[in-house]
Amino acid sequence: MLYRNLSDLKVPAVAVGCMRIAGLSPDRLSALVDTAIADGANFFDHADIYGGGESEQAFGRLLAARPGLREKVIIQSKCGIRPGMYDFSKSHIIESVDGILSRLGTDRLDLLLLHRPDTLMEPEEVCEAFTELERSGKVLRFGVSNFNSRQLELLQSGVKQKLLVNQLQFGLMCTGLIDHALSANTEFPHAPDRDGEVLDYCRLKNVLIQAWSPFQYGFFEGVFLDNEKFPELNEKLRELGGKYGVSPQAMAAAWILRHPAGMQVICGTTSPERLADICTACEIELSREDWYSLYLAAGNKLP
Repeated sequence: MLYRNLSDLKVPAVAVGCMRIAGLSPDRLSALVDTAIADGANFFDHADIYGGGESEQAFGRLLAARPGLREKVIIQSKCGIRPGMYDFSKSHIIESVDGILSRLGTDRLDLLLLHRPDTLMEPEEVCEAFTELERSGKVLRFGVSNFNSRQLELLQSGVKQKLLVNQLQFGLMCTGLIDHALSANTEFPHAPDRDGEVLDYCRLKNVLIQAWSPFQYGFFEGVFLDNEKFPELNEKLRELGGKYGVSPQAMAAAWILRHPAGMQVICGTTSPERLADICTACEIELSREDWYSLYLAAGNKLP
């Protein structure tokens, strides 16, 4: 397993996204967690809206059934999304964390992320919430999700706690984080800066990028792996998988891990077998030529 430094915490480069675990049987969930721990991917990403809270409840039942398990895992959750709106008010953040902890059956979160930017956000009010949660020991570290660079800068200006994480969509079929820089000084369709160069900002500020939906195309259209819509990309993944001795899905994860930003891949699989396979991505490092060949096979162009 590769590891990333997150302030005082060392985290695995492959993490488990828990959006879909609500429907797993207790035995299957236990097997998924055991596989994650065995392979070093003992980082679990939750959100209060996943499964309407049932994903956290399922994980909480597993923690309750297995004393000592909590000390073997790193738990992150997210809050701030409400039906038809976003809410970063102090009261909502604190109430959300209390609900998260209750569903998980734990006394603390290793990380709390604000899920999507709230345009009514008041950084000083968020700071009050974070400070209260930190002093009570309910949350140990903080971050955000889906923020651009200016939104991060604005929030950090009023928050005393270091924002350690920004969870962003990134993968071979969602390359917005890198397209702008690669198309700089051109009239290519991807040349306009849409996110405030958030990738470079996070690197400069030592903010860990967590890549969500790494195997998806579009927003939530589906996976590109073994998808007939993307023959050239899948052929290249198979070719390079054979070269490096890993599966196409591990190759797709290795493409993300190869970036010098040192990202963390949040994989949403509920299959212990697939999780173990994805973790093999940490055993290889793509050459520069192979990394770019995958970028081009995904339909991208270089100036």
